[in-house]
Amino acid sequence: MDLPAATRFSKKLVAAGFLSFGGFHPDEDDQVPAPKNGKPARTVLMIGSAGQSFWQSYRQTSEATDGKSDPMDRFTRRVLTNLAGEFGLTPLFVFDGPPYYPIQRWALKCGGFTQSPFGLLAHAKYGPWAGLRAAFVSPIHFETSEKLGSPGPCGACQEKPCISACPVNAISLKDGYDVPRCLAYLRDTPDAACWAGCLARHACPIGKDVAQAPDHARFHMESFAKLA
Repeated sequence: MDLPAATRFSKKLVAAGFLSFGGFHPDEDDQVPAPKNGKPARTVLMIGSAGQSFWQSYRQTSEATDGKSDPMDRFTRRVLTNLAGEFGLTPLFVFDGPPYYPIQRWALKCGGFTQSPFGLLAHAKYGPWAGLRAAFVSPIHFETSEKLGSPGPCGACQEKPCISACPVNAISLKDGYDVPRCLAYLRDTPDAACWAGCLARHACPIGKDVAQAPDHARFHMESFAKLA
């Protein structure tokens, strides 16, 4: 992708409420499927969202109000499939599966991410509010802006406020994220503050300016409670 095409791609991505978290050049161990034209995968871009623009874009679409299942996934698929096709890229979505693509592992290879104690990846700029949505695969090798393998924020964080913020101690460095305990608390406590956004997530000092609004957070919390 040359510079003019990359600029157009970035503008259209942002206009639709998404952004790129950088990319990497895959090898065989990364298990990246070949693009639709059958040529080898040469570059992978990690596509996602952070901040309110994604939520605002989604809420203005028919998917948000048609009453059908998986509205946000359908919105994401429609918009990103069209955008990828325009630039000769093949989209791979986080919700496709099982089997699911190793999206988190690919993002870690991109750089700027670390695994947080509560399961989500945390980004050096956006903290735990970087939402991974898809990977775009290209048969063309082009340079990316991220420093491959550069660390995210969790390794340098000494206080780990995300752990102490959880009201039911569902997070620990030793055992990670106890999903059943978290779910049980949500289901038994309909007025829990967590419904307006995970308290552990909000406790992270990185990316507070792109934290989800309460209605956005509740959408995801309700989806999580239904799916898990």
